[in-house]
Amino acid sequence: MMGDSMLNHILSEYYIPNYILVPESEAKKPPCVPSCPVLVFINSKSGGQLGGNLLSTYRSVLNPNQVFDLGETKPDKVLHQIYATLGSLKQRGDDFASAIENSLRIIVAGGDGTAGWLLGVISDLKLPHPPPVATVPLGTGNNLPFSFGWGKKNPGTDRQSVFSFLEQVKNATEMKIDSWHIIMRMRAPKEGSCDPIGPLELPHSLHAFHRISQTDKLGMDGYHTFRGGFWNYFSMGMDAQVSYAFHSERKLHPEKFRNQLINQGTYIKLGCTQGWMFGSLFRPSPTNIAQIAKVKVMRKQGQWEDLKIPRSIGSIVCLNLPSFSGGFNPWGTPYRKKFLDRGLTPPFVDDGLIEIVGFRNVLHGLVLLAPNGHGTRLAQANAVRFEFKKGAANHTFMRIDGEPWKQPLPADDETVVVEISHFGQVSMLATPLCRSRSMHDPSSPTACYNEDNNSSDEGDSPDDLEEKRKFGAADSFKFPDEFDISYLS
Repeated sequence: MMGDSMLNHILSEYYIPNYILVPESEAKKPPCVPSCPVLVFINSKSGGQLGGNLLSTYRSVLNPNQVFDLGETKPDKVLHQIYATLGSLKQRGDDFASAIENSLRIIVAGGDGTAGWLLGVISDLKLPHPPPVATVPLGTGNNLPFSFGWGKKNPGTDRQSVFSFLEQVKNATEMKIDSWHIIMRMRAPKEGSCDPIGPLELPHSLHAFHRISQTDKLGMDGYHTFRGGFWNYFSMGMDAQVSYAFHSERKLHPEKFRNQLINQGTYIKLGCTQGWMFGSLFRPSPTNIAQIAKVKVMRKQGQWEDLKIPRSIGSIVCLNLPSFSGGFNPWGTPYRKKFLDRGLTPPFVDDGLIEIVGFRNVLHGLVLLAPNGHGTRLAQANAVRFEFKKGAANHTFMRIDGEPWKQPLPADDETVVVEISHFGQVSMLATPLCRSRSMHDPSSPTACYNEDNNSSDEGDSPDDLEEKRKFGAADSFKFPDEFDISYLS
């Protein structure tokens, strides 16, 4: 067992002094520059008591001022202040501050929604060298941590467990992943509330955006526009319906959702009753995607084409990372010949392409339990567009990185549009157990590549570029003052 003095000496490698963290504090520098300075953000409401326990432990082993409770402090304010301080100190010739900025790493503990919130904040800072992020799995799905080798089970909260995690962070490698911009437009209802969706019904990563684009026929008065970003997946249909039922139940009875295993068991139970995991032979099938939406994809910049969706598909997933619903990989690993025959590439996380996968109404979800199970591979694309018109349903369910909502569909002849497009990259930290693959990694599998896979903005109008300029948390992921963070995974 490592002694406290030795442990404290090693923990100094992660320590950031107060004069960088607290404005106008006295400049007391440690004797040496930490090799891996970290800022730690913890959702104390995640994982039942574990979030709070983890917060206490990190504050006991590091400078408490470098550990933040997301229930009390918004990360955009923290990072703006710290980077402003670092910039000011660097201008005064402070080499210590410069070294901290160059080697800073961020730890975020919570669910996928919490991790996405932090990634959005960092994206909006537009830093020349943004800090890479390590994720501690404290949620129910934990797809982001699992994708980069951090596991999917709740971690230990004692000092030794925290030290072991910090050591992993220090030894982790940096990996770029694609960011995806999403914009949704819908006609304002002619009667009733002016807001078609309550503010707490939307995921934190979507926010109202009222700027009018002169080039878009839907960008006019009388329409609501929402936009945001995601890093793992956007899904629509039955899987989002199950997730919505789970989140609704958790909001009503939070005391029943304080254990990860119980949460996962509840999720599976809801999947059965909703007809997703096993399907019900005694209930009518849910509305299929092809009945309510026309789907278009952009494989080459500026060229939209219709994507044929089989009528049996009841759920569709636009996937950036190889982890969905707690660790499954819906795209799978198809044979090289299938890649060549269909013009597909391996599912890299930094190639500017998103994988589009479908699932049928009944039993199809079970294929993911098999070692090589996968969904119906529909396409890979630089952008995806869903157009919903009056038809078979008055609503559907959607989900972004674990955060679901109930989406009203047109009641008249107007259109609801959801459009997803590539928008930059963020930096993650990966362990040797990382499941994600980079197209720049020599050990990654190779296949045929399209020369036009890179996603540029050359075909976008100035108005569209303005819409996409910011989609992260600094402006768009801010919570209203009355928001309860326990709603966030």
